Amino acid sequence: MGAMRALSAPWDELAHRPPMGVVMQRLIHSPWLPMHVQELQSLLREERARRERFYKEMSEGQKVEFINGEVIVQSPAKWHHTTAVRNLLILLGAYVSKHSLGCVGQEKVLITLTRNDYEPDIVYFGPEKAQALTPDQMKFPAPDLVVEALSPSTEENDRGIKFLDYAAHGVAEYWIVDPQAEMIEQYVLQDEAYQLRVKTDSGVIRSGVIENLAIPARAVFDETEMLAALQAILGDDD
Repeated sequence: MGAMRALSAPWDELAHRPPMGVVMQRLIHSPWLPMHVQELQSLLREERARRERFYKEMSEGQKVEFINGEVIVQSPAKWHHTTAVRNLLILLGAYVSKHSLGCVGQEKVLITLTRNDYEPDIVYFGPEKAQALTPDQMKFPAPDLVVEALSPSTEENDRGIKFLDYAAHGVAEYWIVDPQAEMIEQYVLQDEAYQLRVKTDSGVIRSGVIENLAIPARAVFDETEMLAALQAILGDDD
């Protein structure tokens, strides 16, 4: 541990969607095609109705997500989780604000994708997307970078449906932070799927979408390291 290394993404077998032609050909040649279509249409109608209720019933005091037709209520996070998110949020926010590179948001930013709604721990919108945001906006498009901090109750979704959904909607960079192991995984979008660029508990994470951003991995988990990194960001006039 400690050395930065590039590895294959853990969800390679799922990250690449099958060619649409293959799926369609199987359905088209199935005698059950009309029934399948009716079932899917019914499922989607019911799901859309549940999603509208979700929008009406959700409150600012909850962290809730809508995933594949189900409302997912998140439990309170452990201290090491909130510390890691706070440290990274401070560093990203300071760097992006200082260099006027867009905007950084935290977990109450509801990312509304084609089917699902997520509240990631941290999101980053580059200058183009940031300019289109409005003060009263409550639903947001796919950001340029997403950070999810793992917990026992969220890891399956963070590495599963979110991993696929963020890639499918063009989120260019995805960081998975493991507060317990004090490890960061950085994924970049290539050919509509995420590839693992770095997995590390030390060294420097260099963003592919936030221009010239370099954050020491230890600064995410250690208060002293975070303050030193913040001082470097604020004192850097380049």
